[in-house]
Amino acid sequence: MTEKPIIITPVSGKKGRAAFVDLGRKFSARVPHFVPQLRGEQLELVDPDKNPFFKHARVQFFIADRGGIPVGRISAHIDELALEIPPDQGMGPGTGMFGYYDAEDEAVGDALLAAAENWLRQQGMTHVLGPISLSIWEEPGLLVRGHDHAPMLMMGHHPAHYQGWIENAGYIPAKSLFTYDLPITGSFPPLVERIVKSGERNERIRIREVDKSKFEDEVRIILHILNDAWSGNWGFVPFTNTEISYAAKKMLPLIHPELVRIAELDGKPVAFMITFPDVNEALVKTGGKLFPFGWFTLLRWIRKPRGKHMRVPLMGVLKEHHNSRLASQLAFMMIELIRQQAVDKFGASRAEIGWILDDNQGMVAIADMIGGTINREYLIYRKSL
Repeated sequence: MTEKPIIITPVSGKKGRAAFVDLGRKFSARVPHFVPQLRGEQLELVDPDKNPFFKHARVQFFIADRGGIPVGRISAHIDELALEIPPDQGMGPGTGMFGYYDAEDEAVGDALLAAAENWLRQQGMTHVLGPISLSIWEEPGLLVRGHDHAPMLMMGHHPAHYQGWIENAGYIPAKSLFTYDLPITGSFPPLVERIVKSGERNERIRIREVDKSKFEDEVRIILHILNDAWSGNWGFVPFTNTEISYAAKKMLPLIHPELVRIAELDGKPVAFMITFPDVNEALVKTGGKLFPFGWFTLLRWIRKPRGKHMRVPLMGVLKEHHNSRLASQLAFMMIELIRQQAVDKFGASRAEIGWILDDNQGMVAIADMIGGTINREYLIYRKSL
């Protein structure tokens, strides 16, 4: 019996994007330890009228069909801001990307990758990175270690066999991203405690909570520090003003001032740390659906989150203080203050830090010093077109 042909179709419009999202949800539901996300949030991420990423990106979504049955999906996209990044930081001129990779089998995966590559080639791109869905700040990389436990907030979770399919298609690893698991109910090692105490004696340092009454201003402070602190990192793409406003709106319901700190030196903000209670613990109970009763479960959790896990997605210190004793003091002081609140007020017992680039020596050293161990690894792949 002849195998039915694989047909790759570009999709757009509200109906096409909904089919794209729903197909991904079907694939995700098959993966062990998968946590269903809110469909409305997923639709918003692929909507050019709602996600400000599209203001500086060209994006094409594809769905694979075999015998009238959808069997896979992929995105091909070009971040115009990434094209301006120096090539030695991993992107630069000619860089296209693929993301949202899901396939029924390797033949479908090959056809989808070929379609994405052809589209990028037609757009003038010379090489491709992926999977990155869609922005480097959303869900970058393919999970290659850590399939045996559920992902936390804003972390991808993929079948183990995707790694072989992507590598067989000629992709080679470009960068590893790690997350670190950290027990937080006990105190940190004596060296860290000494660094914290020395910082507490420094009258020039003030560690404060964020002020939710002027939260968009606080987000601008945080993202100014982030854009400066991370500007030399591999894959860095700066946040735009529109994205800053969008991020503030999306983050606000999950913000608890005790868990988000800004460090000031002589009254000037110089560092920050963001921690979120892991909303995935609530989403498991809702099945990723708000109706009929999921909204009540989620709203109750947002108002008073209680759970075992916290996630630290972002922290940074202004570049002028990198590789200094002050940077260590600020980082460990914020970590210790947030650790205490996470345990005492929110009942947490573990935290996940990351993602962290494999060559980010400063952050890797911090994670090691406080007793973190790598619990997930994501790979971003590269291929010449």
